[in-house]
Amino acid sequence: MRAHEGEDHSASAAKPPAAEMITVKGEVLDMACYIDHNASGEKHAACAKTCIESGLPVGIKGEDGKTYLLVGEHKPLNQILAPLAAKTITVRGKFVSRDGFNMLENAEIVK
Repeated sequence: MRAHEGEDHSASAAKPPAAEMITVKGEVLDMACYIDHNASGEKHAACAKTCIESGLPVGIKGEDGKTYLLVGEHKPLNQILAPLAAKTITVRGKFVSRDGFNMLENAEIVK
């Protein structure tokens, strides 16, 4: 059977599933120090704040056992989240994952 002209039948043409909006509660992390040497918690708060303020990636270690990179709506959240380093907050965003790496896009703090 011959494919119709102009139709792409490859697997790459399939639409990815729609991203899911989720809410995550957990600790605000400086991702560089957390990934490099498992730094987290109140003992690391001042360093995490400095690293986040300097532009290093910011994330959250969720109570669900997963760690997520946090990104605003096409912009970093560093200036908003730096004062909250090592504190527990709740965020909501569009969950996406690739190659085992988790991210919340358009993340917003839930008050």
